[in-house]
Amino acid sequence: MIRTVAETGSTNADLAARLAGGEYLPEGDWLVADRQIAGRGRLGRVWNDGLGNFMGSTLVRPGPGDPPASSLALLSGLAVHEALSGFVPDTDALRLKWPNDVLLGGAKLAGILLEMVADTVIVGIGANLNIAPEVEGRRVASLAGNGITVSRDEFAEKLAICFDLELQRWRGAGLAPLLRRWQSAAHPEGTRLTVLSPGEEPIEGAFAGLTDEGNLLLGLDDGSMRTVHAGDVLLAATSH
Repeated sequence: MIRTVAETGSTNADLAARLAGGEYLPEGDWLVADRQIAGRGRLGRVWNDGLGNFMGSTLVRPGPGDPPASSLALLSGLAVHEALSGFVPDTDALRLKWPNDVLLGGAKLAGILLEMVADTVIVGIGANLNIAPEVEGRRVASLAGNGITVSRDEFAEKLAICFDLELQRWRGAGLAPLLRRWQSAAHPEGTRLTVLSPGEEPIEGAFAGLTDEGNLLLGLDDGSMRTVHAGDVLLAATSH
């Protein structure tokens, strides 16, 4: 079920409040807003407004036999990539960036924020269908800005189907197939990346794939390999 509201602060916050109030929310339900006035991205960034864009949230209840809940970041990114692939003619221009951004021509087209409430993971997704709100320090893109017209509701229906399918695969086949498919949709190995980790100096290196747990592998210039568990990842200025 996809429920829409005209305006809200944050669809993630709305679902979190309902869960905290004891309401049972089933997997597969979505809350989608026409406008968000207090939306959040990763690391506290603002992700607001953008009338005609997709701004919505769903939830996952990880079970004891499921892969690690942290891998839902990769699952969510792949689901968004799959949904967008149905509308973007040049799918080679559509790439995943760890852990869960979707890029179009190297510019951010969609972002995802996961939050844990009790034993439930809330998945918030923003996709620039109509306009590309400014994000400090980031190149941004929209489908409309690339000559692609997609209605919010059409995209929402496609995304709900793709997300449900990825969730079934995640539970049924485990993490390894998801990681292979994620890497095939990501920028090529060797792409130069800059990693900004909390409390550390920026690290630059070459994308070297993922670990078996879904962490980022970064090949450093001294020949060593760094495993990145958390951090903000940017395409380095030298990437093409």
